[in-house]
Amino acid sequence: MSKNKSHKGLQKRIRITKSGKVRHRMAGHKHLRSGKGGKRLRQMRKDPYMASADTKRLEKLLYRRLRGRSQPKSAMRRSPSPAQKRAMREAAKAASKE
Repeated sequence: MSKNKSHKGLQKRIRITKSGKVRHRMAGHKHLRSGKGGKRLRQMRKDPYMASADTKRLEKLLYRRLRGRSQPKSAMRRSPSPAQKRAMREAAKAASKE
């Protein structure tokens, strides 16, 4: 079976930080600025990180776990390291022997 392909159009429009947050640009920020007020343009500059609800929707398009603005780093489940896996196996063996 073939691998899942991530959405290339979305990849060009967002940046994923090392902590898993999604950076993006507000729609309508780059063109036809003269018709927009200063307050509106300032608000478009604010907070380039995407909200948690929106990142959940993007996860399906990118086939990977993401983290939103309001989501803590602990919310992302990480794969255990080989040493942690070994320790878990040993703990399970010890529990089964008792």
